[in-house]
Amino acid sequence: MEIKVLGTGCANCKTTLKLIEDVAAEKGVAVQLEKVEDIQAIMGYGVMSTPGVVIDGKVVHAGGVPSREKIAGWLAGKADAPQAAPSGGCCSGGKCC
Repeated sequence: MEIKVLGTGCANCKTTLKLIEDVAAEKGVAVQLEKVEDIQAIMGYGVMSTPGVVIDGKVVHAGGVPSREKIAGWLAGKADAPQAAPSGGCCSGGKCC
């Protein structure tokens, strides 16, 4: 499973990356985790509010830190349908950057 965390390095983006690592380790799920910080690449996914999470090419989350339960669902193969990213820039309006 290829997972990309989209964000320019704010605290919420780092927390999201760590949470995904932790939940994957707890569940024994092998993931290929990548941090994408290039703003053009992030916008290429249509994500306007970070952190964003892309699983196997699909945007499954944008804006705010996802819950452990949501991450566990993704790792179990129950990724949410792609969603429209909220507008407002980094971490819902730049409040965390």
